[in-house]
Amino acid sequence: MKKFFAVFLSTVLLLSGCASSENSEIISGAGTQNVVSGNIPESSDSLDKPEADGTDSVNSEDTSLESGAETSEESKAETIAPQTSENNELSEESSEIIQESQDPSESIPESEVLSESNPENAGGSDSSSVPVESTTVMVREQDTESSKPAKTESKPSVSTKKPEASAASTSAATVTTPVTVPDTAAPELSEEDPEEKPDESAQGFYVSGTKLFDANGNEFVMRGINHPHSWFKNQDETALAAIAKTGANCVRIVCSDGQQYTKDSADTLLQLVERCKTLEMIAILEVHDITGKDDLSALERTVDYWIEVKEALIGNEAYVMLNIANEWIGTWESNTWTKGYTAAIPRLREAGIKNTIIVDAAGWGQYAKSISDGGEKVFESDPLKNTMFSIHMYGSAGKNDRVIKQNLERVTEKGLCVIVGEFGHTHSDGDVDEAFIMKYCGENDIGYLGWSWKGNGGGVEYLDIALEWDGSALSEDWGKNLIEGDTGIRKTSEKCSVF
Repeated sequence: MKKFFAVFLSTVLLLSGCASSENSEIISGAGTQNVVSGNIPESSDSLDKPEADGTDSVNSEDTSLESGAETSEESKAETIAPQTSENNELSEESSEIIQESQDPSESIPESEVLSESNPENAGGSDSSSVPVESTTVMVREQDTESSKPAKTESKPSVSTKKPEASAASTSAATVTTPVTVPDTAAPELSEEDPEEKPDESAQGFYVSGTKLFDANGNEFVMRGINHPHSWFKNQDETALAAIAKTGANCVRIVCSDGQQYTKDSADTLLQLVERCKTLEMIAILEVHDITGKDDLSALERTVDYWIEVKEALIGNEAYVMLNIANEWIGTWESNTWTKGYTAAIPRLREAGIKNTIIVDAAGWGQYAKSISDGGEKVFESDPLKNTMFSIHMYGSAGKNDRVIKQNLERVTEKGLCVIVGEFGHTHSDGDVDEAFIMKYCGENDIGYLGWSWKGNGGGVEYLDIALEWDGSALSEDWGKNLIEGDTGIRKTSEKCSVF
């Protein structure tokens, strides 16, 4: 009997052990299925409750299974790391990653987490808990390579040494503050760079803003007289010597291109230039034939002439300036004036003429507004930017101090260089305030040239500065004031530094 009860008891115990083992396997399998299926519990209560014993562990797993059945696969929740002994190592590595991560709180779809974490064993009561954020960072770290932004063609940024970060950090890096990149490449020098391309006009006179400078870089303020060479060629020697004795530092010489008066050859011009150099005066050559013509073709022919006789100009940039045409536009308008000179100047430059160019205003030289209207375009048409302007002041442009000041300021306020290329004490269109012209020009370092030495006729003989070609007698109303006055030539003229 005792033997029977012993066998019976063993059988009962054996059957009880098998049932317990089978039940344990079912519970363990249910827990694994819960994690793999993506039905992650939304509640984080299980993280806050310590596991007291094995029964509590089983109940916890059952609770997870029930909660997971009610959770949608599309919902986003905090991820609970599988509690295995292997997770102890992951916990340590993940904790380091968390410390380096800039933004470990970014949520991750469960499908992304589960595709990268498929634990072999979800059970084990003695595994340590891993913070929710650490699992998120760990899984994103595995994804980092695939989530790197593609390389761009833009300028490379400065290389900065950064610790490896999770995908959350990688994602955040795409919105980090951009780094200012110093351009270490040598800048490309433009064709206009002065260090690479020196000023081509530096060998002679040049314009800078409202000022004129000589070949030595010294400011040059004209104090001069007009000489009517074209009509009195036999008086050149006498007249030029007498003009030099007044102290004038320049002389404007009337020349002809043959359209109206007797054409001057290149040799004639060269002789005049050499004579002026000997007398230490700067020569300003101008063509008088197309005065008041208002004809574009006439101006084109004058340009042809200057190109023909350019040997008198080239090589003399330090001693000769080119006043293209005297008072070419007679009408008081700006359009034709601008159109004509913006076409003329480039042609002269293309021919190799680099001398400083002077352009008379429209309206017989008295319409200063033509310069304020189109002067900038005319200046910009000069590749050498070595063009200046001239206003002739008689009874219209020079009648009183207000008009004189206004006309000159119309030009200087545009940043352009200007002179009074002709003026007298009176004219057929009215009286001239010559005293204020000389005073204002003296105060503002603006050049002036009186018209003219001698030879005026047709009722305007009063414009003669000298009564004799040799200058032995000066006109009372005009010559003496222009040369001997307090603001006149003798007291204000300074010789050009090239002499």
